Amino acid sequence: MSIVVVTDSTSTVPAEVAEASGVHVVPLQVVIDDDVFDEGAEEVTPERLAVALKEKRAVSTSRASPAVFADLYERLAAEGATEIVSVHLSAEVSGTFESALVASREAPVPVTCVDTRQVGVATGYAVESALDVIAAGGTAAEAAEAARLRAAGATSLFYVHTLEYLRRGGRVGAAAAVFGGALAVKPLLGIVDGVISPQEKVRTAAKAIARLEALAVEAAGDVPVEVCVAHLAAEERAAAMAARLAEALGEQLVPARSGEVVRCVELGGVLGAHVGPGMLAICVAPTL
Repeated sequence: MSIVVVTDSTSTVPAEVAEASGVHVVPLQVVIDDDVFDEGAEEVTPERLAVALKEKRAVSTSRASPAVFADLYERLAAEGATEIVSVHLSAEVSGTFESALVASREAPVPVTCVDTRQVGVATGYAVESALDVIAAGGTAAEAAEAARLRAAGATSLFYVHTLEYLRRGGRVGAAAAVFGGALAVKPLLGIVDGVISPQEKVRTAAKAIARLEALAVEAAGDVPVEVCVAHLAAEERAAAMAARLAEALGEQLVPARSGEVVRCVELGGVLGAHVGPGMLAICVAPTL
C-alpha cells in the first residue's frame, strides 16, 4: 500500500523534507491589490509583503478550492497512492480543511482529512509525525491520529507588533474583546482550541519578547521537544531568540530534521498577511 501525505503551504514543512518524503504541498493564495499569487511564488517575497502591509495596500488571502484538492487526489491515485492523509491548518481560521474534506468525498481512494486546530509550524510538526508513522509501516488511520496528537500537544505562542493586521483580516477573535481598542499594546497571543486567543498584554516590545520566551520554556516542561521560531521581517530578533531558547532548554531539545537545534523560519505570505511585520512566534512541540 502507498500512503501519501498532503498538506497546505501554511504548514512551513521544509522543502527538503517534503521532497524526501513525498509530501504534496497545496499552495494557498496571497492577494495584493488585484494581483493573486500562490504562496511561495517568487513574486510575493516576505519583503514585498511587509512593504505592502506597511503601505496599507489591500492585502488578503484565499484558501485552495475543493477543485484543487480534487485534482490532486485524483492525480495521486493515478500515480499509485492507495490512501491519502491530508493534514491542514485550523478550520477555525481558514476554509482550507473544508475544501480538503469536500474533495475527499469524491476521491478515487480513501482520504483522511486532519484538522490540526493549529497554524504554521505546529501543523508542520503534525505532518512530520504522520510521516514517521507511515515510514514505520503504520496505517493511514494511525498516521492521522499521530498528526492529531502531535498538534494537540504543541504550544503555539506569538507576539505581534500591533493587532492592526489581525483586525483588518477579521482574525483577531477573542483578543479584540480583551484588548479592546488598545492597539498600541504589545499583545502575546496563542492558538487555543483552533482559534487565536489572548495570553497576556505587555507594554514594551522587549518585555513582550522576554515573556514570550519564558512562556515557551514553561510549555516545554521537562520532556523532549522540538522548538521552532518563526518571524516576519524580524530575522535578527528571531535568530537571537532561537539562540536563547537553545541555551535555556539544552538537552531536552530534539534537533529538527534539518539539523538545527532550534529551527528558525520566516513566515510565508498567507500567515504573514494577518500578523504583519515584526511578528515573532515560538512553537513548542513535544515528541510522540
